[in-house]
Amino acid sequence: MILLSDRPRQGVPAAAADAPVLECLQVERRFGGLIALAGVELQVRRGEIFGLVGPNGSGKTTLVNAITGFYPPQRGRILLEGRDITGMAPHAVARLGVARTFQNLALFNGMTVLDNILLGRHVHMRPSVLRTALYSLLARRDETDNRVIVEEVIDFLQLQGVRDELVDVIPIGLKKRVELARALVAEPRFLILDEPMAGMNQEEKEYMARFVLDARDERGVTVLLIEHHMDIITGICDRMLVLSYGEMIDTGMPRDVIKNPRVIKAYLGGAGGAA
Repeated sequence: MILLSDRPRQGVPAAAADAPVLECLQVERRFGGLIALAGVELQVRRGEIFGLVGPNGSGKTTLVNAITGFYPPQRGRILLEGRDITGMAPHAVARLGVARTFQNLALFNGMTVLDNILLGRHVHMRPSVLRTALYSLLARRDETDNRVIVEEVIDFLQLQGVRDELVDVIPIGLKKRVELARALVAEPRFLILDEPMAGMNQEEKEYMARFVLDARDERGVTVLLIEHHMDIITGICDRMLVLSYGEMIDTGMPRDVIKNPRVIKAYLGGAGGAA
C-alpha cells in the first residue's frame, strides 16, 4: 500500500497539530481478577490518525470503551481537549464531539441506508413536546437542516447509489462505509474507528483508507484507528500504540514501532500473521 499519510494535511495549523485532543493517563481497568488495561498512557494530537493495534484480547476495545464511558477505568484519568471525562456517561461524551464505529456491525436491518445514517444525527436533535406541537415552525426546520448534513456525507462517502437500499442486502464493504457515514453526520471532532476494514478485500480496504484520510484532511477530524491490518496502520497512521495483555509494548511512528522485537513477537509473529 502507498504511504498515504505523506499527503499534506488540509486546514490544520502547525501549532494546533501538536495540541492533544485525547490523553489517557495511567488508565487501569479490571474485570474481576483479569487486568484488561494496566497503566496505559496514550496521547492523540489534533489532526492525527493514531493507530491502536495488538492481538485479540490485548485491551484495545476495552480502552475505547473506557474513553467513551461504557467501562470507566478504576484508576487513571482520561482527558478530552484538557477536560477530564473519566467516568462520564456515554451520551455526555458523545455530546462533547466524540463518535465511534464498532468492531461488529451495529446497523439496523430492515432499515434503509439513509435511515441508518440519519440516526447519527440524534446527538444534535432537541425533542420536546413544544417543538413537536410547533412542528411547522421549529421541528421541520431542524429536520431540514439535519437532512442537508446527511445528504452531504452520503455524497462524501459515495453512497448515493445505495441510499434507498436496505442495509441487509448491501455488501460488507458498503455496510462499513454506512457505519462511517453515521459517525460522521454527528459532526465529531474526535472519531474512533474500531476495525473499520474487517472482512474487506484489498480494494475495499484501500477505498476505506482514503475515506479515513479525507475525513481527517477535509473535515478536520482527529482519528483513533483500531486495526489488525498492519499495512493500513503503516500506510495512513501518523503514530501508533501496541498493546499486549493490557500492557503497552511500544508507541511511536509506525515504521519504527514495527521493528521492535517485542512487537514482532507479540503481534506480527503471532496473531498478526494475517495482518
